[in-house]
Amino acid sequence: MDSINNTFPKQDGLDSVDQYIIEAMRQDGRIAFAQIAQQLNVSPGMIRVRYNRLVEMGILKVVAVTNPLRMGYKTMAMIGIRTEGEKMLQVAEQVATFEEVIYLIVVSGRYDIIAEVVCRDHADLLRFLTEKLYKVDGVRESESFMHLKIQKEVYF
Repeated sequence: MDSINNTFPKQDGLDSVDQYIIEAMRQDGRIAFAQIAQQLNVSPGMIRVRYNRLVEMGILKVVAVTNPLRMGYKTMAMIGIRTEGEKMLQVAEQVATFEEVIYLIVVSGRYDIIAEVVCRDHADLLRFLTEKLYKVDGVRESESFMHLKIQKEVYF
């Protein structure tokens, strides 16, 4: 965290203390406010106030991140989805409600939507595709890309 001023582009309303807090929380979401305060030579109360403001502004959110593979989900895939143009946003809204979907974006290019899904196994993925995704009105076609190995995973 030495180069905190170089880590983030300058944002309106965020100073180097805010940026330091964000970076500290990114590295360890359980770090004590007192520890951050000591590193910055300020009071823990100041860090608490700044943290709460960052949360209220929607800039910072600290959550527990699970490892799906260790929780029994052995199959992960990215799915490129093509839709009927006028139904694209409705398809995105409906697909986003499926419990298997952990990430969904509307994109430009070859696909209209890209969804990341986690499933227990290949049979579970097949059920997701045939019993859920392909039954959504407006889905024209999809292409699945199975995760073979996660090389890098960053939560920014």
